[in-house]
Amino acid sequence: MKYFRTFIYAAIVLILSVIQAKAQDHENVPDTDLSVERELSVADSLAIANLKDSLDVARLSEANTRMELELLKFKIESADSIKREEMRQRVESLRATTKGVPVVVEGDTLYYLYAKYEGYTPQQRAKMTQEIIEKLGSKITLQPDSVSIDKSETLSTILYKGEVIATISELDAIWAGMSQDSLAVVNRGIIVNELARLKAEHGFWVMVKRILLVVLIIVGQVLLFKLTRWLFRKLNRRIEAMKDTKLKPFMVHNYELLDTQRQVNLLLFLSKMFRWVVMALQLLITVPLIFAIFPQTETLANTILGYLWAPVKSILSGIIDYIPNLFTIFIIWLCIRYLIKLLRYLTSEVQNERLKIPGFYPDWALPTFNIIRFLLYAFMIAMIYPYLPGSDKGVFQGISVFVGLIISLGSSTVIGNIIAGLVITYMRPFSKGDRIKLDDTVGDIIEKTPLVTRIRTAKNEIVTVPNSFIMSTKSINYTTSSRQFGLILHAEVTIGYDVPWRVVHQLLIDAAQRTSGLLDDPHPFVLETGLNDWYPVYQINAYTREPYRMSQIYSELYQNIQDCFNEAGVEIMSPTYIATRDGNASTVVDDPNPPIRRK
Repeated sequence: MKYFRTFIYAAIVLILSVIQAKAQDHENVPDTDLSVERELSVADSLAIANLKDSLDVARLSEANTRMELELLKFKIESADSIKREEMRQRVESLRATTKGVPVVVEGDTLYYLYAKYEGYTPQQRAKMTQEIIEKLGSKITLQPDSVSIDKSETLSTILYKGEVIATISELDAIWAGMSQDSLAVVNRGIIVNELARLKAEHGFWVMVKRILLVVLIIVGQVLLFKLTRWLFRKLNRRIEAMKDTKLKPFMVHNYELLDTQRQVNLLLFLSKMFRWVVMALQLLITVPLIFAIFPQTETLANTILGYLWAPVKSILSGIIDYIPNLFTIFIIWLCIRYLIKLLRYLTSEVQNERLKIPGFYPDWALPTFNIIRFLLYAFMIAMIYPYLPGSDKGVFQGISVFVGLIISLGSSTVIGNIIAGLVITYMRPFSKGDRIKLDDTVGDIIEKTPLVTRIRTAKNEIVTVPNSFIMSTKSINYTTSSRQFGLILHAEVTIGYDVPWRVVHQLLIDAAQRTSGLLDDPHPFVLETGLNDWYPVYQINAYTREPYRMSQIYSELYQNIQDCFNEAGVEIMSPTYIATRDGNASTVVDDPNPPIRRK
């Protein structure tokens, strides 16, 4: 529309200029050409008349065009008003659910943006405005009053010496609930105030003060380090002086767990660790404090403090939230603990035979208590597990599954020995201290565990036998037999047919009665176990209640058999003895106690 008006006005000016030029030329024409001039004047009059007619037509056309343009403008403005009203209503409907994007400069919120402009999102616009304001605010030569507003029909731009700071569109004004010009003035005032604040914070003298403050903090921290070291050196000297005065050996059941020197070393180590912790805490306070002095690094200080505070806050909140579960765990543990104490008391009563349960042997008490205690602890862990922190996490469950898998894959033999140990316990084939014979091993039981049984032989050899092997091998318990009926020890001897059997019986019984450890009641007896081609076989049987001395008793019995037979003049021809009595010496010993000749 502007271009059309300009074109009409230019055409009119051009035509009038031509007419004026011709009039001037007419005035300068000489009298001699007067006739010609008159003719031209008539022609010009006609041309002027025609031109006036054309001009009138043009004016009328311009008036019509202007009216049409005014009508079109009115229609456009009406349409824009309707569109603006629709847009305003839409904005009002979205205002309750739409959050604006703040323009934040060094923690201060200036204003909010809601609308896009030229492809930039509100977040991008806010970020660009923030960066420009911060960049301008860091300049020492900043002049906040130089901020201006450049207006156009569709956009208002806030500038600083030609540099764009922010833009305000018509949609921004609708979101703000005011006109575009008013919003531009308001935002300019906010930006000017913020730039003035930044100038005050980033001025030269302010920077000097900040640097001096940093130096002061560093010097103070150095002095604090020296003071900390001095205090801890003094504390260490006090600890060393306590060695011979206040510290005493720490005893646990007559065992010296920590002597005074070890206590001093431990206290010095703890003092050193505590000193490092104190110095670290000082740095954790000083470093963020230095960063907080400068606005450029203030966010870094907040970040460092956030890194430090976040885990502490998480731990504290976790502890507070975990207190109800902790009470539940404590109650479960307390109930199991006192139940185990009750079972331990009953176990001691059964072991000491003050409490007798029919069919329940006293030596079953302790193994049964251990089994029940294990089951109770397993039950307690199963009840506590859901209340443990992180029990519902995949990592925790994965570790539990992994441990269970290792136990299940690598414990087949272990489980077999444990089951065998339980079976042996309740079968009662032997008890601790019994003399047994297991396969080719004879000895005393010195230890019974869920996995193995240990036997000490007569030669003081410690034999370790897996419980699963004991289950698959027969065992002979000498102690149980000797305790109930008396253990029968026997020895065999072969004597010639020329010696009456009654004499042999009496000599063997005499030898048994001479042997210490063999009982007179029940009385020893002799069995004839065979009549071989060359000799009969006699077996002396005697009772004993000392199975632990079997080797010594056998040795003494054999000695007494030889003595008794020698005293009676009876030869022992075992296994086969051939002699021609043509004057050869007899096997009977003349002196049972000959003198020992030493070289």
